[in-house]
Amino acid sequence: MGVVGDLPSVVTTISGPCLVVKVRGAMDYVWQPELRERLKKVIAPGERAVVLDLADVTFCDSAGLNVLLGAHREARTAGVALVLVCVPGTLHRVLEMTRADQILRVFDTVAEAEAVCGARQ
Repeated sequence: MGVVGDLPSVVTTISGPCLVVKVRGAMDYVWQPELRERLKKVIAPGERAVVLDLADVTFCDSAGLNVLLGAHREARTAGVALVLVCVPGTLHRVLEMTRADQILRVFDTVAEAEAVCGARQ
């Protein structure tokens, strides 16, 4: 479980063709409902691409993984490209073990994601 007080935050910025969403803190069952709602609000039809920057995620359990997969479904329904960047090593291994990396596109940096998302335009 995430550390007590490890409240997640979601900060958005525009960068090139993308809306970059910086997620900080724990992505766990405690914060899953709030995090799901915050991500729902940033995935809007008409947005070209959403880049989830996970560099500052301190913990992710199955509920957090479910949030990521749910965000992917929301984005696909809205016609928005959604990608993950700067995924911490432990979370990257979870994505590989669960084969979620076959569904969620993962890039090393925001710049790499911007280049790919910008090329889709």
